[in-house]
Amino acid sequence: MSKTITMNIRMDEQTRKQLQVFAAQIGISATSLVNASIREMLRTQRVSFSTNLEPTPYLKKLIKEAEADYAAGKNITTINDEAELKTFFKNL
Repeated sequence: MSKTITMNIRMDEQTRKQLQVFAAQIGISATSLVNASIREMLRTQRVSFSTNLEPTPYLKKLIKEAEADYAAGKNITTINDEAELKTFFKNL
């Protein structure tokens, strides 16, 4: 087994608490989560950040309105060629 060392990482208290809660939710310690992340970066030679994007309540409302308009055939413009597209934008 390789020798382990202690490494200090500076972060704000709220981030540390969120990390601990998240790690607990997936059933591992925060240290194990950080170590696994570091090993993955070293293995792939990449840093990857992602998040689950969730629309805001306002955007959800706009999407519902757009879907209702589409279903009713309202606020729909069909463009058949470049000339029509140019005319459409000029008339906005």
